[in-house]
Amino acid sequence: MQKINTTKAPAAIGPYSQAVIVNGMLYTSGQIPIDPASGQVVDGGINEQTRQVMKNLKALLEEAGTSFENVFKTTCFLYDMGDFSAFNEVYSEYFTGRPARSCVAVKDLPKGVLVEVELIATI
Repeated sequence: MQKINTTKAPAAIGPYSQAVIVNGMLYTSGQIPIDPASGQVVDGGINEQTRQVMKNLKALLEEAGTSFENVFKTTCFLYDMGDFSAFNEVYSEYFTGRPARSCVAVKDLPKGVLVEVELIATI
C-alpha cells in the first residue's frame, strides 16, 4: 500500500490519509471544499464548493499519476438534495467518462460544508 499526500489538496483533518494506492487502484478519502492554501472552507454555495472539491480530487489524481478519465466509481454526499441539479452541472464538467456513482443526502458534513466526494480510479 502506498499513501498519497500532496500540499495541493487539503491535509487530512483526522487520522487518515488523503488517498492510498492498492493493487494499481487509487482510493481517495472524501474531499470537502477546503482551499489547501488557506485551510478554510471556500465561500459560496454548492457550485463554488463543488468546484473546490473537484480541484482537490484532481490534485490527488495527479499526485498518484492518473486522471479523471480513469475514475470508475464515485461516492457523493450532499447536505441538501435540493442542490442535486447544480451539483450535477459542475460534476459533469469533470467526470466526462460517466463513472458509476452513488449520491446521497446526509444530515451533516465536516465543517458544515455542502458537499463531499470520494473516488476510486485505476492508475
